[in-house]
Amino acid sequence: MVAGHVEMVLFEQSIANTDGIQRPFSDRVIDAADKTAGSVLFDVRVDGDANIQRMAAIGYGESDAAIVVLDKSGQLRCASVNGDASALVADLAAWESSPLSEHVQSQYHGTALILLAKLRESGRLT
Repeated sequence: MVAGHVEMVLFEQSIANTDGIQRPFSDRVIDAADKTAGSVLFDVRVDGDANIQRMAAIGYGESDAAIVVLDKSGQLRCASVNGDASALVADLAAWESSPLSEHVQSQYHGTALILLAKLRESGRLT
């Protein structure tokens, strides 16, 4: 129920938003990771998807992760990751942690789109 804990933190953030201005996506993901004892594995833009503009993963231990997506309307959604999608999360985390000079040589967009498709196929992200 990792995604459920992250959803609670994100909901808490939206209630605490008294001035009508949302904090940046990356700040919200970092805050959710801190409050749920996780670590941010990656935070990427998603180009080429009709509904999602950003995606991040929060890792818990070696095998659990929650995906947080920001849709084009500004809403955040969460999904737990397991099974074959875990390998895609690991690939994106490896890309994120690689030196900037390697980011140019190795793109993440295809992996991000495949991960979104797998989450949708499994019903964890609608």
